[in-house]
Amino acid sequence: MFNITFAKDFLLHRLTSKNRHGLHSPFIYKLVDEVIYDKTEKPAYHKIEQERDKLLINDNFITVTDLGAGSHVNNNKQKKISDITLNALKPPSLAKLLYRLTASVKPDNIVELGTCLGITTLYLNAAAPNAKIYTLEGCPQTAGVAKSVFEEAGVKQINVITGNFDDTLPGVLDNHEKLDFVYIDGNHQYEATVRYFNWCLPKVHEDSMLIFDDIYWSPGMKKAWAEIKAHPSVTATVDLFWIGLVFFKPGQAKEHFKIRF
Repeated sequence: MFNITFAKDFLLHRLTSKNRHGLHSPFIYKLVDEVIYDKTEKPAYHKIEQERDKLLINDNFITVTDLGAGSHVNNNKQKKISDITLNALKPPSLAKLLYRLTASVKPDNIVELGTCLGITTLYLNAAAPNAKIYTLEGCPQTAGVAKSVFEEAGVKQINVITGNFDDTLPGVLDNHEKLDFVYIDGNHQYEATVRYFNWCLPKVHEDSMLIFDDIYWSPGMKKAWAEIKAHPSVTATVDLFWIGLVFFKPGQAKEHFKIRF
């Protein structure tokens, strides 16, 4: 992932992105000022990071089934849980951002594509404890570890669905009249990313937030992000480099923002 092209993309983003100043959209300014740049520690953070710490010292091996674009780091089939935690989980800064974004939406339902070991899922749950959460994971053994993490954390209301997203996501979407919060962190291929976006579209509404992870992961992901931004239903996007936020606000002029994070 940290190759020359990625480094160039990161540098260009730093040079062309903005902070809260100079934003003329009241909606985006409030999002950046009160959510994205909120650095206060929340009570949930410490407890969830304790679960991460347990995984970081877990040297048990599991067999990883990778149905997506794969990892650019340590892509062996047999992997230590500690190594997966170090290389594949979202760092605390991004996981905490996802918590704040979730809390800002106040969703009744959350769909996550890519459970991994479940730390991000815990953040989503803590931010919206009354929401119905459906987290989808392609690897059975990884999903098994996540279930253990949820049990260890005393969280019971998370629905873990294992299998290829192409097979499992349609059923989850069919069970929802609307989608409030969708976090897509899996597969990382152009065709799949655009396909999942299009599958979600009929269920979004004016308060929906879709989040796409690793939008600069590869040429395919950059192409998918550009296509999502250009879709007629999308009225605003926020490019934070590591993730991209998508909004659907009727009557709002189409705008795209690059924000430094």
